[in-house]
Amino acid sequence: MKKILLILSVLVINIACTDELIEDPKAIATATFYNTEGEAIAAVNAAYAPIIASDFGSYFTILESLSDIVTGKGSLAAIEEYNGYSAANISNMDGVWSQIFLAIRNANLVLENLPNGKFVSDDKKRQFLGEAKFVRAFCYFTLVRLWGEVPIRTEANLSELNVPKGTYTEIFDLIVNDLKDAEASLPDTPRILGTASKWVAKTLLADVYLHLADYSNAMMKADEVIKSGKFSLVPVGKYEDFENIYGADLTTSSEEIFYFKYNDLVGWSMMNFFHIDGSGYKPYGANYFAFYLTSDQPFYQGWDEADLRKTLLYKWDIGLGSNTFLFRKFIDPKGTTNASNDWPIYRYPEVLLIYAEAANRVSKGPNKDALECLNIVHRRAYGYSPTSPSPVDFKLGDFDESSFHNAVIQEKAYETILECKRWFDIKRTGIVDKAVKENTGKTLNTNMLLWPIPVSELQYNKALDPIRDQNPGY
Repeated sequence: MKKILLILSVLVINIACTDELIEDPKAIATATFYNTEGEAIAAVNAAYAPIIASDFGSYFTILESLSDIVTGKGSLAAIEEYNGYSAANISNMDGVWSQIFLAIRNANLVLENLPNGKFVSDDKKRQFLGEAKFVRAFCYFTLVRLWGEVPIRTEANLSELNVPKGTYTEIFDLIVNDLKDAEASLPDTPRILGTASKWVAKTLLADVYLHLADYSNAMMKADEVIKSGKFSLVPVGKYEDFENIYGADLTTSSEEIFYFKYNDLVGWSMMNFFHIDGSGYKPYGANYFAFYLTSDQPFYQGWDEADLRKTLLYKWDIGLGSNTFLFRKFIDPKGTTNASNDWPIYRYPEVLLIYAEAANRVSKGPNKDALECLNIVHRRAYGYSPTSPSPVDFKLGDFDESSFHNAVIQEKAYETILECKRWFDIKRTGIVDKAVKENTGKTLNTNMLLWPIPVSELQYNKALDPIRDQNPGY
């Protein structure tokens, strides 16, 4: 009940505000709004709403299908051939684009209008403006990794219809500057679970720096989160303990940094991820739409049986053979067509692995701190105390810079499987072609590295050339 009340208090406001903004985009941009703290909160919540709505879900399903270690079924299966996106995939991508730019628009409305609020304290204004900048940074970080160069829409050009593409440098400058402002403005604890805090902004900034190969700053920001002492790994000794990390009835945990918050009443029907009724993925009767892997895949075969994370797989034939394994990482036995599980955007293990990867690059080889961060994640996976030496610890003398980097990327693949991290990791580290070939036997069509700019955007935005500004291959 606690979780339901908590999440409904956010989502009911979010959904109501989203509907209002869609019906009348100018309704909250007038002098009659943004004048009270309640109105400011409603407007800020409306910035989050599009990216936690079910329409944004294709972002996750397509990303996980692109992974070299997880296979999709149903309409996602074509992605696994790696020879291009289907019309259905492209249509879903267009929907993600729309949701992201709706969130950006809503954040920009806050940034444009909230400073003039008459009955909102300066401290609250700073906090809410920080949240809006966090949302905008999150959205542009998503856009630039999926579509590359895209139009930059801020409060400064909010009324302009025709906006040209920004360069990579311009987009990342906006992201970094927004996150620095958010970091300085946001509180130590989130306004409510599912909203940004100072530590959420620092974590996202560490990830941004990692993608920019700015390893010194990535290490510094990750280290600030680690040394805050606010987060720790949840101990795991058996399969059931993972419910304390991903469970449907869980409100939060010591390793939650930033999650999208859901419940079965106001949730999303991400049938590809959520295991609902205990007999495969069957939220809609007998039709299976699932992510799976098979026991003949190199990734599965190389995964140590003693690693408790492997117990999140279970064998289930969905018409593809008896060697097919489904995932029970997100399980909601009481779910109906929706599941109550929250969606992890950033967990503490990822911060530890960001630090390990970045520190290794800075030092041109692993040091004891980088090794310890890797070992903390590794120990927990085998049921040992995360913070005490264990028999499964990696040893410093066993690695050089290259081999340690590979170990970190592999550990992250085990730790965040089905959390939509893998595609970005193999892209940014330059191993995407190799990983796809080794783990699937397929050859990647490199046009898939960027998603197509929606035709509607190219038609509507006259600052874009439909041919020159479209991504390669479309």
